[in-house]
Amino acid sequence: MSPEPIRTTDEVLRRVQGEFLEMPGLRLTTPQARKLWGLDAAQCDALLGALVDANFLFRTRDGAFMRVEHSVPVKAVLTPRRNMAAA
Repeated sequence: MSPEPIRTTDEVLRRVQGEFLEMPGLRLTTPQARKLWGLDAAQCDALLGALVDANFLFRTRDGAFMRVEHSVPVKAVLTPRRNMAAA
């Protein structure tokens, strides 16, 4: 069995971004991400932290990571309600 080739940080970053782009709704915990991408704890924390800082990923309440979905802002218009009792 041949050893795994050395990967640059940019290669790993592109792979991680690609995984999240190819699988909408992908939700990974840190241990799952480490296993999937073959990273140690420090590498994984740094990579996920950088992607959160770049607004590519966000961290859920339970600590998992998901891709930020950018949506088009909608203009909301608030109109005063009429008093139903007066009608």
